Amino acid sequence: MNARELSAALHEGQHVFGTLIVSPSPRWPEAVRSCGLDFVFIDTEHIALDREQLSWMCQIYGSMGLAPLVRIPSPSPYEATMVLDGGAAGIIAPYIETTAQVQALRGAVKLRPIKGGKLQSMLDGAAAEPNLHEYITSAAADRLLIVNIESQPAIDALDDILAVPGLDAVLIGPHDLSCNLGVPEQYDHPDFLAACETIFRKARAAGIGAGIHFWGSIEQQARFLKLGANLLIHSADILLFKKHLPLELAAVKEAAGIRNVSKSQAAAINI
Repeated sequence: MNARELSAALHEGQHVFGTLIVSPSPRWPEAVRSCGLDFVFIDTEHIALDREQLSWMCQIYGSMGLAPLVRIPSPSPYEATMVLDGGAAGIIAPYIETTAQVQALRGAVKLRPIKGGKLQSMLDGAAAEPNLHEYITSAAADRLLIVNIESQPAIDALDDILAVPGLDAVLIGPHDLSCNLGVPEQYDHPDFLAACETIFRKARAAGIGAGIHFWGSIEQQARFLKLGANLLIHSADILLFKKHLPLELAAVKEAAGIRNVSKSQAAAINI
């Protein structure tokens, strides 16, 4: 999907699927092409990627019809502008808790290239000139604005956050949210699941996409979809490598009759 198609799918309640890509290897896009993804998620909040690497990744995935969504290091409109200039199809802003944060990001993503006093007046409700309004509205459909909901204060402010014009989706960061709720990494805890369901339900009711990035079991991920998510970021390239390589190595060693299998490999194949 390109950015416009992905945005429409999210607002229409269609299910869309992506994965986290952390490797800038030039061989990786071809491997990803045939995996059945709708978009790719590139994280610069927790992953060390320089601006040139990031732009290359965005340009190549975008040319393949896989919208690159980039999580910026902080909820900064300047960082949002930078990654969009580099070719990102949309931004994901971490740890949002207020409408003021979303409004500032809306200015950078949906009202660009307007800046300064004119931008502030438009954010305050002033109407743009007809030609400018048409120009901005048309271009905004090609850039997605997604925010991470990762705390109880964010859930408390969710109704107001969802009312900000131009928001395409909210995305749960499960690790931060579980910690903020006092149940760290307890992704089956009733309090965590109830919070997820509330976020999904409210977002979907507002006609906005609702998602989560998760790396756990297939059953857990399916449960989030049943709870109302329509955007799923499944695992990550490095996590999938870490998961499947020990399984295959252990199986090869077992088939060859080699018994010096490590404890982790043995557990993987239940030796």
